Amino acid sequence: MVKRRPFIAGNWKMNKVTGEALAFAREFKALAPELQGADIAICAPFTCLAALAEIFRDTPVAVGAQNMFYERSGAYTGEISPDMIVDAGCSAVIIGHSERREILGETDETVRRKTRLALETGLRPIVCVGETLAVREAGRAAPHVRAQVEKALAGLDPAAMSRVTVAYEPIWAIGTGRVATAADAQEICAVVRGTIAGFAGAAAGETYILYGGSVKADNIAELLGTGDIDGALVGGASLKAAEFAELIRRAAGAA
Repeated sequence: MVKRRPFIAGNWKMNKVTGEALAFAREFKALAPELQGADIAICAPFTCLAALAEIFRDTPVAVGAQNMFYERSGAYTGEISPDMIVDAGCSAVIIGHSERREILGETDETVRRKTRLALETGLRPIVCVGETLAVREAGRAAPHVRAQVEKALAGLDPAAMSRVTVAYEPIWAIGTGRVATAADAQEICAVVRGTIAGFAGAAAGETYILYGGSVKADNIAELLGTGDIDGALVGGASLKAAEFAELIRRAAGAA
């Protein structure tokens, strides 16, 4: 597997009002010229997106949303369409994060519909998959993740796979400080790529696969040293500009 330029995406989750986001953005923008060798995205709450996109205009830092609805318009009170996300200045969107699956009842079918619409709208979908601790301890992590990938992506035109990113996040390692070993992460990321190869052939090599789950500057190089991990979806460590910049700097150095 040829190692590619790492892709590091920050997921702020439900953190930062607009003023806090702007303070982060100004600090991070000053550091961004030093962060060569990695693609960068910041996925922020809807209320911050337009302001962030304006600050990061004409910089290498992309802005993404954390969710979208699976229709482009209509009577869906409280939802946000992909066209609205693009209009706010975004180029990426997280789809099917485990917190939305576990807390808000998102299903593999809604993930499938959102992924296809994101691609149709020109957004880069970051499709999340991963297993609970109970599933892992039962020895079913690989088949569980394989099924999630198949349900989300099977049937896509292989040419679209270069625009798809899959983020493997073992649910038991998100925000817990407990990290899957690099070998654990590589094992399942290889399952993800092999699953995609099963329905998209060689196009699987064009799909970026990220690892997420308590990723920090101290462990990013080891994770990227495996064969199938192309970057990271970063939670808590993306909330402070200097900390996030250091993580990206180390990721670029590990490429």
